[in-house]
Amino acid sequence: MTGTIRLVLSFHNHQPVGNFDGVFEQACQDAYLPFLDVMQDYPEIPFALHLSGSLLEWLEVHKPDYLARLKQMASSGRLEIIGGAFYEPILANIPRRDRIGQIQSYSRHLKQVFGTDVRGMWLPERVWEQSFAADIAAAGIQYTIIDDYHFRCAGLPAQELYGYYVTEDEGRLLSVFPDSERLRYLIPFSKPQEVLQYLQEIAAKHENPVLVFGDDGEKFGSWPETAKHVYEDRWLRDFLDLLKANLSWIRITTPSEVLDEVTPTGRIYLPDASYREMTEWVLPPDAQKEFVTLTRQNPDDPDWQRLVRFTRGGYWRNFRTRYPESNEMYARMIGISNRLARLKAAPLASPEHEELLRQAEQHLYRGQCNCPYWHGAFGGLYLPHLRNAIYSELIKADTLLNQITHVDPAWVDAEVGDLNLDARQEVRLSNHRLAVSVAPACGGHIYELDIRTNAVNLLATLNRRPEPYHQRILDYVATAGQLDDTELAAISKEVKFKQPNLDQRIIYDKWPRKSLVDLFLQPRLTLEEFRRGHGVIGDFATGAYEAGLRKGVQKIALDMRRSGRVTDLTGEIRKVLIISADRPGELLIQYQISGFPTGLPFHLGIELNFAAMPGGANDRYFYDGHGTRLGTLDTALNLIDTDRLNLVDEWLGMDVSVESTKPAGFWTFPVETISQSEGGFEAVHQSVCVVPHWEFVMPQEGPWTTELRIVLDTSIARARQLANTAKTRRPLVDPNEISPVSVRIQ
Repeated sequence: MTGTIRLVLSFHNHQPVGNFDGVFEQACQDAYLPFLDVMQDYPEIPFALHLSGSLLEWLEVHKPDYLARLKQMASSGRLEIIGGAFYEPILANIPRRDRIGQIQSYSRHLKQVFGTDVRGMWLPERVWEQSFAADIAAAGIQYTIIDDYHFRCAGLPAQELYGYYVTEDEGRLLSVFPDSERLRYLIPFSKPQEVLQYLQEIAAKHENPVLVFGDDGEKFGSWPETAKHVYEDRWLRDFLDLLKANLSWIRITTPSEVLDEVTPTGRIYLPDASYREMTEWVLPPDAQKEFVTLTRQNPDDPDWQRLVRFTRGGYWRNFRTRYPESNEMYARMIGISNRLARLKAAPLASPEHEELLRQAEQHLYRGQCNCPYWHGAFGGLYLPHLRNAIYSELIKADTLLNQITHVDPAWVDAEVGDLNLDARQEVRLSNHRLAVSVAPACGGHIYELDIRTNAVNLLATLNRRPEPYHQRILDYVATAGQLDDTELAAISKEVKFKQPNLDQRIIYDKWPRKSLVDLFLQPRLTLEEFRRGHGVIGDFATGAYEAGLRKGVQKIALDMRRSGRVTDLTGEIRKVLIISADRPGELLIQYQISGFPTGLPFHLGIELNFAAMPGGANDRYFYDGHGTRLGTLDTALNLIDTDRLNLVDEWLGMDVSVESTKPAGFWTFPVETISQSEGGFEAVHQSVCVVPHWEFVMPQEGPWTTELRIVLDTSIARARQLANTAKTRRPLVDPNEISPVSVRIQ
């Protein structure tokens, strides 16, 4: 005879900060609304629901009726609202003060919206570290739901995972529910009867078990082909009908009811972990392939499976080592969080400052949304609009804090320190319009270029690097011609391409796609050869530069120099980056090449990259010094003897002018990554690469020099004006005249 079982059904609905309105709307139409329509017809079946704060804010504006329905269900006891950190950050990715702050602020907001107290929280991406227990409890939360994988990593056998446990940190207690991986794979992809059979097995073997299902609400309509399966083919109704018919032995309950009625199974301390697939994705490509192969061996061998449960993959924080761009976002976020904390601890000059701090904190929290900080089966980090949204929020927070710390409307400043957390010193040059982050120890690159006017980081770029799934693309193309139609159709269900010929577009970068990347090139190198990463013959691209600052009242100069090699020749590059208060939308970069033998030919390229300005749209285009359009921003250009090139993004209201005092060749091309998302493999535009380059002979006397001027104009009106007016030139600025105040950068 089948025993009884408590079943918890919990769902997590989330859309990240910065996702398109159309995606929010489509998710509502495909998943959130039809799911609620069905659940309202089954009052006997309570459930728990978590809405991320970024989704809830959108729903409050666009779908108030949906929220009113949820509120009515919550007030009647049919629905438990689960809280969490407001904007769905990975808790391991933000400071402790922000963990507690985000959880508390979201609990207050949920109370205002739904009129209910929050007892539990959804753990973003189920990334767990034991110290979180104290932080979550300190924020007023009593329980969270964690993968049963975490419990297995702690050594618990499967038969001890049908209840909940209490964990502790710093004397604070938190209840933790194991989330059944088996149920997550059964629901909603297996037949309802198979789910019932699994519940029967558990009920028959264990006394008063509790089984928890917690998974993404997007599985119920938003994932490919699930809308038809779940709603048109009636999977959800059939499943709920089956549960309703078996309520004599299945008690559908909520997490809070379990806490109130069931004693904990015991006490446990869980190792650092996330859900199983996440521990695979964070590993480097070769290690990932090896680990997956190892853990999938001998699926039917019970001895092997007992051994495998003690294996663990990678550690979530290593996404920041796997993807330096993730670390750059993280370091920028940490710096703003620290700055905000210092200002909050200082005496406030006025009530206006308190409001500025409140607004800055909200933008900071939004800039901690987890999705673009990592990459797995979904786009995540590879989606430019999500990275751009994070930087937009962080820039807005930083700009608000500047209103407190800078009294004058026009100002210039410099910060020196380990800004990207690599144990080397970086420099951030700032004024009231721009913030320019430079890494002297890595090629003297500009790695972040913030435009305050429209809160855009024009260097939110992404390198092209190996991913394990690239091999699936290559293997598919290699074998497709050898398969019959039936075999090809079967494989095509697993390997889907959003664009043709993706295998031919898999390229890996040999240096960071940043700006002021100094490249000595082979003579007569072609654009196509350079696009493929060929022809670099110097060691300046990522070499360490010595650096020093000269500060003036209106200008600051960052002076960088490096002695290096080009083949077997030795010489020096000196580049001086100047930012000013009186021309706040301009960067001036002076180059001097010296020390190489005179009379010999050289080929120098200076790579610049511009993100947040996508190609393929008519309102995003190049034009030259005569105002002539040269194509959209995904156009490959090979210009000769040009002294100016402009990039326009009318949607952003951005016109970027790159000017050279010495006529140069200009190469441009799009940088595209080949990545995977829910819909399949796709090419994603990451940045526009612009490379002014010069072939010259070292002069007999003095250094070879040129000057780049980058004008960052956020007015389309000014862009049109520039196209119709004569070019003007500023005289070369002597960096030695800027200031007597110097700072050496280690």
